Amino acid sequence: MTGRREASPRSALGPRQDATLPDRVARSAAALTGESADEIRGWLHQRREEVRFAVDRIPFDALDGWSFAPETGNLVHRSGRFFTVEGLRVGIGEEPDRVQWHQPVIVQPEVGILGVLAREFDGVLHFLMQAKMEPGNPELLQLSPTVQATYSNYTQVHKGAAVRYLEHFTDPARGRVLSDVLQSEHGSWFHRKRNRNMVVEAIGPVPEHEDFRWLTLGQIHQLLRHDNTVNMDARSALAGLYGPSASHALHSDTELLSWLTAVRSVTPIRGERVPLSGLPGWTTGSHAVDHEDDRYFRVVAVSVEAGNREVSGWTQPLFEPRGQGVVAFLTRSVEGVPHVLVRACAEGGFLDAELGPTVQCTPGNYAHLPAEDRPLFLDLVMGADPGRVRYSALHSEEGGRFLDAVSRYLVVEVDEGEVPLDAPPGFRWVSRDQLAALAQFSHYVSVQARTLLICLNTLKD
Repeated sequence: MTGRREASPRSALGPRQDATLPDRVARSAAALTGESADEIRGWLHQRREEVRFAVDRIPFDALDGWSFAPETGNLVHRSGRFFTVEGLRVGIGEEPDRVQWHQPVIVQPEVGILGVLAREFDGVLHFLMQAKMEPGNPELLQLSPTVQATYSNYTQVHKGAAVRYLEHFTDPARGRVLSDVLQSEHGSWFHRKRNRNMVVEAIGPVPEHEDFRWLTLGQIHQLLRHDNTVNMDARSALAGLYGPSASHALHSDTELLSWLTAVRSVTPIRGERVPLSGLPGWTTGSHAVDHEDDRYFRVVAVSVEAGNREVSGWTQPLFEPRGQGVVAFLTRSVEGVPHVLVRACAEGGFLDAELGPTVQCTPGNYAHLPAEDRPLFLDLVMGADPGRVRYSALHSEEGGRFLDAVSRYLVVEVDEGEVPLDAPPGFRWVSRDQLAALAQFSHYVSVQARTLLICLNTLKD
């Protein structure tokens, strides 16, 4: 032993976080130069007119490549890829028989990419957004990530064209990662589905294409004020950009995580996949799989034509909800710091409970119930004075799997008299910055709450 220590190269260590990114994101959010929201929406309309799109309902026996498996009744593709529609038996809590139901569910174990390409122009971050058609979208075409593709799609199981710009998200040498996290999707309709949500800053030139536009975050924020314009995948991917800050909050991060861990420990989610055939409470007909009470959602089949997609035509199943949803955050300021009321959501397709909106439901499913049996705060949100509604817009969910799945997204301001800081069981007040920090990690912030997070960032404090 000589007692000597080797000197580490000065370049061996670096900062744990990019200290410049929050300022760059803020500058992009403040930048409104270039095309207006109306002009960008006009471009989307123009692409709808210039490219052939069509979606038609068909009976199940007209599906090409899809069939009901004779042993299980599950709806499967002949390739064994893409996804399957199966049955799910759900029990939540230490005594799962106490909270139990059956439902169809989409099983799609592969991880897709929701990737947004970024680049600076004149010192301001811009994001390459796509005019993309999805068969379940209202008006079909919405503003989407640069890349929005399942593993089956970008490995070309469909034998179609290659996914444009994919190399920027699969080759580390092509870009600098700004955000990258595996996030869950709709736990009410997917079984443990995850996608890789990415924002990558491009290195080198990026070729132009008529279906894509470079937009600032400020322009995207303006478009989020318009109904059914920015799709779910873009909202989810961009939500990962709003990084942590040193602001104060009602509860420390440790207290918040301890609360969520405690909820998870007493509400384990037991989602058991079962055959679709004979699923209690559900019937399979020639055109749909329906609930016996005509509630919740149904499984249907469609044929699709899309002139600018990797494949120009196909057929597939879709989930169609029964009615328009409501997704809302209650918000209030605590000593000058904006907070929102989150709920620990334990959905059948989740791995664990996640932080979700204050209210998330389809009101029509509860119309027959007395007020005390409806979701907590639903009536407060639905009856809010317009002057207290800070944000309101219709947004559709995943158009590649859900047909006309539209919810009214709301941010409603309340005061101490309406909702005290001592929140009811299952709810917690969290600061906007705490929510943004947790959205950078897997399985903490639900897909609906991520949409509301980016909507919150369109507001002026």
